[in-house]
Amino acid sequence: MASVHSLASTLQQQLADALTAALPDAGTADPLLRRSDRADFQANGILALAKKLKGNPRELAAQVTAALPASGLIKDIEVSGPGFLNITLSDKAIIETLAARAADADRLGVPVNTAAGTTVIDYAQPNVAKEMHVGHLRSAVIGDAMVQILEFTGESVVRRHHIGDWGTQFGMLIQYLIEHPDELSHKDGEGDQADGEAAMSSLNRLYKASRVLFDSDEEFKARSRDRVVALQAGEPETLAMWQRFVDESKIYFYSVFDKLDMKISDPDIVGESGYNDMLEETCRILEETGVAVRSEGALCVFFDDVKGPDGNPTPLIVKKTNGGYGYAATDLSAIRDRVQNLKADALLYVVDVRQSLHFKMVFETARRAGWLNGDVKAHQLAFGTVLGKDGKPFKTREGVTVRLEELLDEAVERATAVVREKAEKVGLSEQEIVENGRYVGIGAVKYADLSTSAVRDYKFDLDQMVSLHGDTSVYLQYAYARIRSILRKAGDAKPVAHPELELAPAERALGLHLDQFGEVLSEVAAGYEPHKLAAYLYQLASLYTTFYDQCHVLSDENPAAVVENRLFLCDLTARTLHRGMALLGIRTPERL
Repeated sequence: MASVHSLASTLQQQLADALTAALPDAGTADPLLRRSDRADFQANGILALAKKLKGNPRELAAQVTAALPASGLIKDIEVSGPGFLNITLSDKAIIETLAARAADADRLGVPVNTAAGTTVIDYAQPNVAKEMHVGHLRSAVIGDAMVQILEFTGESVVRRHHIGDWGTQFGMLIQYLIEHPDELSHKDGEGDQADGEAAMSSLNRLYKASRVLFDSDEEFKARSRDRVVALQAGEPETLAMWQRFVDESKIYFYSVFDKLDMKISDPDIVGESGYNDMLEETCRILEETGVAVRSEGALCVFFDDVKGPDGNPTPLIVKKTNGGYGYAATDLSAIRDRVQNLKADALLYVVDVRQSLHFKMVFETARRAGWLNGDVKAHQLAFGTVLGKDGKPFKTREGVTVRLEELLDEAVERATAVVREKAEKVGLSEQEIVENGRYVGIGAVKYADLSTSAVRDYKFDLDQMVSLHGDTSVYLQYAYARIRSILRKAGDAKPVAHPELELAPAERALGLHLDQFGEVLSEVAAGYEPHKLAAYLYQLASLYTTFYDQCHVLSDENPAAVVENRLFLCDLTARTLHRGMALLGIRTPERL
């Protein structure tokens, strides 16, 4: 199905052509088209053009108006003030454009970006043998939404979960497991099918026990350090034990991602260990090209604009004095792999804002080495901190970071109670209550995150998240379910577009907003700003509520054509909500 030009883009083109026709000497001119509260749109570009050409802006505006084609797009145009054009579109053009969108079942007329390339998205970076906490939530939720959005706009997306699966702590864990071989065994009957909770429970137990021994027993500490050397050298028994930790952790990771209603697969997981074979070569290239230099025995990259609290330059340490590799060596090797082997055009890192300095230095180093250039760009989609209701970082009363699974379970529990309250009225079965409770709970958590600009901190308030009022996913889900209910009650009446009808103000406002879906997605994809899609969907649900209140849909007093046209607006609104919410990773139940 061909993509549909939005009303705004069609009008923009007609105005630009009229400007060129009226003023051939002006070259290409931007009409500066904006939505307006005085009409549907306002074009403000004539004033600047008149100043440039030393002409009268109102006369110029009249010339442009006269040069516009009689295409049926514009109902009314008036010159206002110093040459502003207030433009009202025809009802016919609005409905015809929406009908073209509705005819495209899968994409609603949203174009595929013809200049799309390959983006590698690095997100949801849990650590092996450690529980996921609320800090992992934002990376997972924001990253997953950007995967869906970029893929929908035509980008080829490679997912990368850069898990923490390497480092000195594994010497301690592996040594303890060698000396206590049953510590990762599950109860009888669980076998490899142990659920995530059982896997994490045994990993937690082992981690705590090994840490106590490491801190209290110097001989065990020495054996653990020897074990790190064996791991880095690839000694088979040590590697096999390390793999057990990775496999056990994956059982747990997958169970958490399943709760979050996210797909994750083995090929997407390439942890720190995946770049081990590249580290030495990365360091050699950086040193040979002069990008990195030796300083006090370490291999470092220096920057004029990065200084520590003492005013001295703070380097990026690629290789430590003792010969060990810093995080930078792994991150730079990952960039090499993603650019040279995966042929990425863009690298997107969904990482905590507190790591911004590290990534600024890593990206600049990669630029100096030539791995990033005009053709390949890297961007950190930095996110802020999750706060409690008190505005402080979200912790338990004991000051411990909140476990992610506990948080998700509580969200589902609260949401299920909200769904249950209305279940009898709608006639939901117990199975539907449980299923919808999960969709509403997880949707509430995701939407609260995604509706806030990523770089800002946000308050985690479950009471607000599962509220039926205000800017929440539950409000959007109920709007969708309400529309589906109307469409079921319509009986023989079907959604049909009627361009010949005059539209009520609430119908026009809803229609014009529906037409912006593709433009919003394009902006969201280009700027990596999923909160703009959430804002669009909330406004769509709000405009629908006004439409529903002011324009009776299934009224016997309405002519058949009016009923069909209003059902058409209902249907397209539902499909846009459904598609938009899916791109944010949120389900829209048919009945709530």
